Amino acid sequence: MDDVEYFNQRKEKARTIYNKQKSISNPYLKSQVIFNSDGFHHLQFSARRERDKKEQLLKFSLLPLAIQIIKNAGTLQEFRRGLVEIGKKGRDGFSKTKNIAYWGFVAIVGENQIKIRTVLRRVGDGNIIFWSVMPYSKLKNGQKLFTEGIEDE
Repeated sequence: MDDVEYFNQRKEKARTIYNKQKSISNPYLKSQVIFNSDGFHHLQFSARRERDKKEQLLKFSLLPLAIQIIKNAGTLQEFRRGLVEIGKKGRDGFSKTKNIAYWGFVAIVGENQIKIRTVLRRVGDGNIIFWSVMPYSKLKNGQKLFTEGIEDE
């Protein structure tokens, strides 16, 4: 199997797992977390640029653990709120801004007990959505922190 085929299989497996989740109840927020297309898109793109394929594969592999964290999070580790530009600049050169809130839940999960961060996001008064998942610490040259994930689902 070549790299492109492997990547596409992992992406489709992640999409299947992601699409099974319409919403998950989060105990800390006492609210539903919505899994919409914005969250899956953000696993693949950042700042309107496509993420490196290895980074995408890592995020796809961590997705099942992120779902577990959202379901069980009883404490909040990170919170950020601020005005953020939304969309493209208008003809006048200005961008619309909205209040955006981010919640970060960090947990040690999985069989190998790895530490990951799951990020949730809300734009304005909208729904709280899944936004991202990442290892809590930087990976060193090809270091693999886990052996489970999408491949094992």
